[in-house]
Amino acid sequence: MARAFWKGVISFGMVAIPVRLSLATESQTPAFHYLHKKDLVRPKQVLYCPADNEYIERSDTVRGYEYAKDRYVVFDDEDFEKVPVRTSHAIEISAFIKIEEIDLIYYEGSHYLEPEELGVKPFALLRTVLEKTGRVAIAKVAFQRREHLCCLRPVDDTLVLHTLNYTENILPRPDIPAPKQAISDAELNMATKLVEAMSSDFQPEQYHDEYSQALKKMVEAKLQGVEIEAPKEEKFEIEDLMEALKASVAAAGKA
Repeated sequence: MARAFWKGVISFGMVAIPVRLSLATESQTPAFHYLHKKDLVRPKQVLYCPADNEYIERSDTVRGYEYAKDRYVVFDDEDFEKVPVRTSHAIEISAFIKIEEIDLIYYEGSHYLEPEELGVKPFALLRTVLEKTGRVAIAKVAFQRREHLCCLRPVDDTLVLHTLNYTENILPRPDIPAPKQAISDAELNMATKLVEAMSSDFQPEQYHDEYSQALKKMVEAKLQGVEIEAPKEEKFEIEDLMEALKASVAAAGKA
C-alpha cells in the first residue's frame, strides 16, 4: 500500500475507527522539464521581490491572504494546523445514501483507507454494512489545506474514499440548444442494435494510456536518432446516417 499521508478516525454516531489514508491513483505520463534552448540545461526557478530589488529563496517566503488591495494577513504552517474544524483529524460521516444518487460530475479523487490495529473490527463492520445495504457514507475530511466533501465506498475487502466536488464548484452547463433534427424509428432501432452489438462488461485492465506509451517510444527513438513520423490524419466523411449505422453493426458483429 502507498505511504499514508493522513491519520485520524472515521466517526459516525458514537463509533470511532482509527484509520490511515493513502493515494489510490498516480499519473504514469512521462515528465518533461523546461530546458534552456541554448545549452539544454534546466533553469533554476527564482523569486524576485520588486520592493527590495532582490532575488529571494523560497524559504524566505510566507503565505498571505489578501484581505484588501496589497494588504495581507500572514499564515505559517503552524497556523494551518490550528484551523478550528474537527475534520482535520476525523472523517465525520453525516449520512448514508445510495451510490447512484451521486452524479459522476461530483467525483474528484480516490484514496485508500486502512484501519489501524485498534480499528480493524469496526472498520470491517462498517465496510460490511455498507456492502449489505448498498449504500455509501457521506462525510467531510480536511487535508491538503482544504476540507473535502467525500464518500466512503466498499471495494473488495477495504474502503475507498472518493473526494467530491461541492455544488458551488460545479460550473453551469453552457447554453447549448438541443438538436432540432428528427430521428426516425428506423435510425433509432439500428443505433440500438449497434449499442447492443458493442455492449460488454467493463474490464478496465483492457484499457491503457496509449498516449503515454507512445511518448515513451518517442523518447527511445530520439535517443537512437530515429526519425519520428507523424501519424496520418484520419479523414471522416459525413455519410448517409442509416448506411453508416448498418455498416457499423455489421463490423461490430464480425468483431
